Amino acid sequence: MAETNELERRRWNDERWSAAWPKREALTDAVTAFVLDAAAPQPGERVLDVGCGGGGLSIAAAAAVGVHGAVVGADLSESISALARRRAEEAGAGNVTIRLVDMQSDKVSGGPFDVVASQFGVMFFDEPVAAFANIRAHLRPGGRIAFACWQSMERNPWFVAPVIAAFVPSPPAPAPGKSPTGPFTLSDVERTTAILDAAGFAEIRQAAHEVTVEVPRDAIVDEAQLVFMGVSDERLAEAQAVVDEYMQRFALGAAQLRVPLAFQVFAAANR
Repeated sequence: MAETNELERRRWNDERWSAAWPKREALTDAVTAFVLDAAAPQPGERVLDVGCGGGGLSIAAAAAVGVHGAVVGADLSESISALARRRAEEAGAGNVTIRLVDMQSDKVSGGPFDVVASQFGVMFFDEPVAAFANIRAHLRPGGRIAFACWQSMERNPWFVAPVIAAFVPSPPAPAPGKSPTGPFTLSDVERTTAILDAAGFAEIRQAAHEVTVEVPRDAIVDEAQLVFMGVSDERLAEAQAVVDEYMQRFALGAAQLRVPLAFQVFAAANR
């Protein structure tokens, strides 16, 4: 039996990837307001932030629930969880607790929760139905979930994986009984709706959104990320040149890019 989320545990605890995360928050934080609007956390409520990353959504939710509410941020990256803890402390968000857990299988104290929220933190489960069922088990009866995930890769042309496909090895096939993981695994609305239904959620709905953001060039990909993705030292300069040429279509001066983000927000209720 393969370990739960083995590939993603390695990815999010690799120093090259986790060190790059704060740069990429220029992309992910663009959806915080949309997730909060769908989740609608109220004063005094308990919120579970799944895949909390650097804690931006957790801290924003903490302000919404106030001093009589509480937020638990859950993430499987040790270094990024530490970043979230530091940020919560610096923000004076005393009602935020960060837990190092895998929400596909782990249990989190502090519930039952009124709300589960996530911005791009739920696409990395290799057993998605089991994961969402575990998440639902943390909700009170009638509790609600709202999360952001990407629309299709084709609608997000800033994503460079297809551009460097010739420079990196093919991803390994999932182990028996496992599903592929990655940014676009929940892009298909019908499939994601079916996953949520099978996990026991009701009143499932989806809203598509598009925004344009301005980000530093290295927010999308830098040399360390290319190495992490599997580009060899011998081909690194070539791959970087291909990426640089491709990203020129989004150039906004020498150091900035203007990129379109196509994402969607799912919302549902605990039966």
